[in-house]
Amino acid sequence: MTPAAAATVGEALAAATDAIAASGSASPRLDAELLLAAATGSRRESFATEPERCLDGPEARAFGALVRRRVGHEPVAYILGHRGFRRIELRTDARALIPRPETEELVDLALELEPERVLDIGTGSGAVALAVADELPGAEIVAVDVSAAAAALARENAAMLGLADRVRVVDGPVASAEGEFDLALANLPYVREDERGSLPPDVVDHEPHAALFAGTDGLGVIRDVLVALAPGGAGPRCAAVGLEVGAGQAREVAGLVGAAGYPAVSIRPDLAGIERVVVGRR
Repeated sequence: MTPAAAATVGEALAAATDAIAASGSASPRLDAELLLAAATGSRRESFATEPERCLDGPEARAFGALVRRRVGHEPVAYILGHRGFRRIELRTDARALIPRPETEELVDLALELEPERVLDIGTGSGAVALAVADELPGAEIVAVDVSAAAAALARENAAMLGLADRVRVVDGPVASAEGEFDLALANLPYVREDERGSLPPDVVDHEPHAALFAGTDGLGVIRDVLVALAPGGAGPRCAAVGLEVGAGQAREVAGLVGAAGYPAVSIRPDLAGIERVVVGRR
């Protein structure tokens, strides 16, 4: 039975879950429920209490179309067009990476340091900049991204959340940011080129490669940004930096941070215990 032909909520979910699982999703039931909620305008909680509710024709067809996109490995966040990140809901599409839970560590760093001026480098959808603005009402944030398309998405999210007056989005390199900052946060590309084949198709076939890959060791973009932030570099002066890194990269990045004029360096793990954020202070 295909989701489009299923008569009830329970049958539609069972068929969709099987199809999505066969495509390799790690969360097929959750994916199916989120897609059915979008197709029917219902809350996910209602599926458990009303499994015998019959889907009408338009609902079933809409659900079937969404499931086919997911079976084709399109990420759920792109299909739905939104993704939650901490306390905010962000518009998501292929212009920028989907916000991920490990990136919340950068926001936690900002909450700990309570900076007045924050620079978000490689802002993408604006997740970090907007979450910091949401949770630190007194902070002023400048967000930069070399991708004009990603910067446009960040501006859309800032306007949607009513934060455009406190988050200024600039498309360009880090040198485009003006002034001095208490803290620079950066979630930059850090995937090695030789890891391309090991990434799931959801990522490599749909998310922007320029936001993922950074040379043979994955540190090319991080090096360039740290050179810009170093004394005498082209970028603004920042009292502290926090960079998200990939598994196994923290120690090398810590050396780069120290060489960029941030002698007080520390490494912070994410919730999975992976060394995820490198922090440097002048």
